[in-house]
Amino acid sequence: MSILAFVEIAEGAIKKTSQEAVGYAAEVARMRNTTATAVVLGEIASAELENLGRIGAAKVLQAADSRLNEGNIQAYANVLAQAVEKENAEVVVLAKSSLGDAVAARLAAKIKASLASNAVELPDTSNGFIVKRSIYTGKAFAYTEMNSDKKIIAIKKNVYTPAETENKASVEAFSPTLQEADFNVKIKETVKATGDILLPEADIVVSGGRGLKGPENWGIIEELAGALGAATACSKPVSDLDWRPHHEHVGQTGIKISPNLYIAVGISGAIQHLAGVNSSRVIVAINKDADAPFFKAADYGIVGDAFDVVPRLTKAVKELK
Repeated sequence: MSILAFVEIAEGAIKKTSQEAVGYAAEVARMRNTTATAVVLGEIASAELENLGRIGAAKVLQAADSRLNEGNIQAYANVLAQAVEKENAEVVVLAKSSLGDAVAARLAAKIKASLASNAVELPDTSNGFIVKRSIYTGKAFAYTEMNSDKKIIAIKKNVYTPAETENKASVEAFSPTLQEADFNVKIKETVKATGDILLPEADIVVSGGRGLKGPENWGIIEELAGALGAATACSKPVSDLDWRPHHEHVGQTGIKISPNLYIAVGISGAIQHLAGVNSSRVIVAINKDADAPFFKAADYGIVGDAFDVVPRLTKAVKELK
């Protein structure tokens, strides 16, 4: 019996969120006196797979069929169900993501598993199997008891940092049975958001609001983001005004993010915006209005004109580098 971790890949590399899932699975395996097995679907360099051993995977199952390169949800769920049976897995761990959510729901139905999404801590196994979950857009927590034989846990980004070792995982070819029906829905085209760093994967995000007064002033946001190696984002009013593209809109009706650092520039802090960013580990608010609601949610606040504060902050970051 082992603990499985579903690994997502993008552009030939393992996603950071999936690395967190593997580390989480390895710790659950330690708690259950067993080992963790990572499951990778699609083609990727073997060295990448072996390196999963550094974060706790004892073994990697790779289903390298080229048809699995495209993230087909139905096929992924079927392959994972076969991996669960092969390894007699009790628990499946994966990252909470757009792909992870869809796969987890289908897999739960196939293997008759309970599903806990948005997990923020390792399970409490002192009296049963209880998972702490973030709910109501991060405003509260729920403690979910999982009683079924099979369990699926989708972990929230940035809630677990794997400990690294010098170990390497053994890589085993996995040849699941694939049905033509698994590919009845085909992905014809994937259009990705532009930018060097994409919001869902970003560790640092610099975001701007209407306080910047117009799209022509966005250079100060981009320069600070460039200095920090960050992604750029915006509030809903900015997106609605077409100052910035919609895929940069973070908030309740946009993208929900969980970076290590979120810097909000010229954003008042409406509840809808906070709902999308309040899972950030550290929030910094920059606003000339000392009464802006964002300051109540921020870990650090700077009261001042963005056109004065941000360039000085960018200069300080560059000097530190």
